Amino acid sequence: MTTDDENRPVRRRVTLTGISSRAWEHPADRGALSALRELRGFDDVVKTFFGMWNERGFRLQFLAGSIRVDHRQYPRVYQRFTEAAATLDVAELPELYVSQNPVINGQAIGLDRPFIVITTAAVEKLDDDELRAMLGHEIGHVRSGHAVYKTIMIILTNWATSLSWVPVGAIALRAIIAAMLEWWRKAELSADRAGLLAGQDPAASLRLLMKLAGGGDLSQIDTAAFLEQAAEFEGGGDLRDSLHKIGMIAWSTHPVPVARAAELRKWIDSGDYARILSGDYPRRDSDGDASVSEDVKAAAKSYKEDFSNSQDPLVGLVRRLGGGAADMAGSAAGRAMNWASDARRRSRGDNGDNGSEGTPDA
Repeated sequence: MTTDDENRPVRRRVTLTGISSRAWEHPADRGALSALRELRGFDDVVKTFFGMWNERGFRLQFLAGSIRVDHRQYPRVYQRFTEAAATLDVAELPELYVSQNPVINGQAIGLDRPFIVITTAAVEKLDDDELRAMLGHEIGHVRSGHAVYKTIMIILTNWATSLSWVPVGAIALRAIIAAMLEWWRKAELSADRAGLLAGQDPAASLRLLMKLAGGGDLSQIDTAAFLEQAAEFEGGGDLRDSLHKIGMIAWSTHPVPVARAAELRKWIDSGDYARILSGDYPRRDSDGDASVSEDVKAAAKSYKEDFSNSQDPLVGLVRRLGGGAADMAGSAAGRAMNWASDARRRSRGDNGDNGSEGTPDA
C-alpha cells in the first residue's frame, strides 16, 4: 500500500543561502521589530532573566512529558525539519518536541535557546509538504526573534492585571498590549511566509491553513471555496459584521485562517515570493545596515495600502467620511486662499481692471 506522499513527485527546492529574516517579515512586523530592537539592552535583560528560570521550566516540562524528535524518534518529522532548516540556511537546529494534543498546532518557545513544539495532530494529519511548511513557520519565528518580544507582551499583560485597580495605568497598558497583539498578528503573517519559503509549495501552505481551520480531511474541502470564504470575511456583510470582526480579532494573537490564506496569496501575487526564489533577497551579513526609519516608513505604507484597499464595510465608511472631510477642507482652503489673494490685490490697489490704478479699500 502506498501513501499520497509516496505518489507525489519530489519537488526541488532552492536553498536560500544566507537569507535574512527581513526577507519574509511583513512590513508592519519588521517595523515593530526594528523599533523594539532600538531599546538597547531591554531584550538582553529579558532574555537573561527569563532564560534562567522560565525557559528552563518550559524545556523540562516538554522533556518530561513529550517526545524529543531526532533521527530515532519521529524520523519522518525530523527529516522534514532538517529539510525546512536547510532551505532557510539554518545550520543549528533548535530542539523539536511532539506533544500529545488532538488539535493541529505548533509553537516556538524560549528566549536564550528557543525550541519548537508541534502536536501529535500535526504529525498525524499533515502530509510531508504541509508538515514542512509548518516547521518552516516555527523556524521563521525563531529566526525573527519573535519569542523575545512575545515575552515582553506577556510581562505587560501581567502588569495590566496587577494594575487593574489603577484605572489610568491599566488603560495605558491595555493600549500598549492591544498594539503588541496587532504586531503579533503581523508576526504570524511573517512566519507563514517563512513556512512557504521553507517548503516552496504554495498549494501545501494553503492546505495547511485549511486543515488548521477545519481538520485533516481534504477530500471534503476545496481551495477555491476556502479563498471565497476569505473574500466574504473581508468584505461581506454590513457595519454590524465589521464590529463583530473587531471583537473577534482585537485581543487575538493570530489572524483567522481565511485571512492568513488571503494574505499569503496576496504576497505570492505581488511577486515578492518569486523574487526571493530567484535570489533577490536581503542577506544576514547586511542586517547591520538596515535602516530603522525605512522599516518604519514601510510599515506605515503597508497600513495605508491595507486601509485604501480594504473591502470591509466599516473601513469603507471611514474612507468615505475621510474623503468628504478632505474635500470640505480642500474647498475651505481654496476659498481662504482666494480671499487672501483678493485682499492682497486690494491692498496693492489692484482692482482687477487691465492696468488701471485703484484706491485701496479701507
